[in-house]
Amino acid sequence: MNDMPLSDEELERYARHIVLPEIGGAGQQKLKRARVLVLGAGGLGAPVLQYLAAAGVGTLGIIDDDHVSLSNLQRQVIHGTDAVGSAKTESARASIARLNPHVSVEMHPMRLDRENAGALIARYDVVVDGSDNLAIRYILADVCAERHVPLVTAAVGRFDGSLTVLKPYERGADGRPLPSFRDLFPTAPPPGLIPSCAEAGIVGALTGVMGTLQAMEVIKLVAGIGEPLVGRLLLYDALATRFETVTYGSGGA
Repeated sequence: MNDMPLSDEELERYARHIVLPEIGGAGQQKLKRARVLVLGAGGLGAPVLQYLAAAGVGTLGIIDDDHVSLSNLQRQVIHGTDAVGSAKTESARASIARLNPHVSVEMHPMRLDRENAGALIARYDVVVDGSDNLAIRYILADVCAERHVPLVTAAVGRFDGSLTVLKPYERGADGRPLPSFRDLFPTAPPPGLIPSCAEAGIVGALTGVMGTLQAMEVIKLVAGIGEPLVGRLLLYDALATRFETVTYGSGGA
């Protein structure tokens, strides 16, 4: 289905993309053919899914084994009050269908682990990390590297966020391997060192900022435009309204 030409309705829907020389009809067709897997339909995953669906990404996979709770709604804007108690995958699929019926949603109501990650990730072109679980983030990054699938990963806490793109299976212009997640974070911190959002709190709009930036990186990767955040860590301080970019490299270089 996603190999078919853009319909008249799609041409109108995506008109503001198509007039961009960097995207055009060819780029929009790439978005239509793309398969993107999003880990988590929560604070980060919500804007990622909404903007990728609106952009016309043909297939969105959603991994989440959680259910919508009332305390989620302050930041997880893909879910409505009437979705409280329902599975997040189901709620997100319903929202996406209302937003763009041309997008196919594949639901994975499960917990990602080392055993199931490889076969699942291999079915997608790009993976987005919206998890708040450090152990799962390491698994996701390791398996994406093994399967040669680009990973767009972000993290948030209270009033701060960070974002980078990982393609450690490729080499840069200097011939060195591109950096991995473990070049940034060699080992996970001890359990309990980093408080959860429930413990420390978080501003809902912060997840919107970072999730939207993740969606933009995915669009760049799929359309083959711009300069993705590979080897660069974007830091956002919401209280100071300040963005900084830190360059990092491969430890094995």
